[in-house]
Amino acid sequence: MQKIASHIGNPAKFSKASKLAVQLIQAGSVKPETADHLCGILEAAMLSPTLCNDASVRSDYHALFFAAQDAKECLNKMQKNRLTAWTIRAVVANDLYTDDSFVFSKAAGHIKELISNLPVATKEDDAVEAAALRDEKEMASKEVQSNQDVISSEGTTEEESDPFGLDALISNKPKKDEKGKDNKGKEEEEMMRFLKLQREALINCLEIAAKRYKIPWCQTVIDILVKHAFDNVSRFTSQQRHAIEKLWASIRDQQTRRKQGKSVSGKLDVTAFESLQEKYSNEIISIRRAVGGAGDRRCQQWLG
Repeated sequence: MQKIASHIGNPAKFSKASKLAVQLIQAGSVKPETADHLCGILEAAMLSPTLCNDASVRSDYHALFFAAQDAKECLNKMQKNRLTAWTIRAVVANDLYTDDSFVFSKAAGHIKELISNLPVATKEDDAVEAAALRDEKEMASKEVQSNQDVISSEGTTEEESDPFGLDALISNKPKKDEKGKDNKGKEEEEMMRFLKLQREALINCLEIAAKRYKIPWCQTVIDILVKHAFDNVSRFTSQQRHAIEKLWASIRDQQTRRKQGKSVSGKLDVTAFESLQEKYSNEIISIRRAVGGAGDRRCQQWLG
């Protein structure tokens, strides 16, 4: 499993590595003692969250994370939470690319259920999101600065902070009370991380669904889905609320255009009936029905 984890992060090798992982899962090789290895494989596969929705590997991601559900009982709570968040991206979101209206509707229904189960976002969640955005900007600026520092610092040496190794002799063992607080803090931090991953995955699903709005049979399902997200917008963080509000405004605009007889592209809608009506309005139909379709009275025999 460790070998698979080392290769599965490579898009060129993902297809083969994921198939091997699926075979191991289906063979029952995943046990509680090997659950960490499975999570290592799944985590390596999701290092780039957007890759799972790429057309070239979409089906392989779907198969891998769908199969991983069979090993869910072997995982601990933290691992189950992460698998749930990853599955939204790799399975539910990829179901939205289907050409099957039933599968599409089922995926949309699942997304609605997940949104309803989200807790209401707090000010703390908004603060964490804002801090993350600031960190991203700082990291981007630091990368530029670090590249310049590397060039200027070549040939210089820094003094060792602990030349005699005295820091290693100092005991840093936490007390029992501190351990309890640390464990509780880790649980809260992990839950916040899970909710963050879940919210981001659901926003990704909404964006994928919105891109399919040009397909007529998808429109009603998307209308209901985005409306549900808008009604539950308080369950998302500040930036996500803004994205949902913007998406709902776009959907309402397109609904208005449809009611006015215009499609998403701005052209007049033409139904299948209307297109066939126009096609056959100029056709010459024989009075003998089965005789030549263009009225040329030449008989055509078809062997059944």
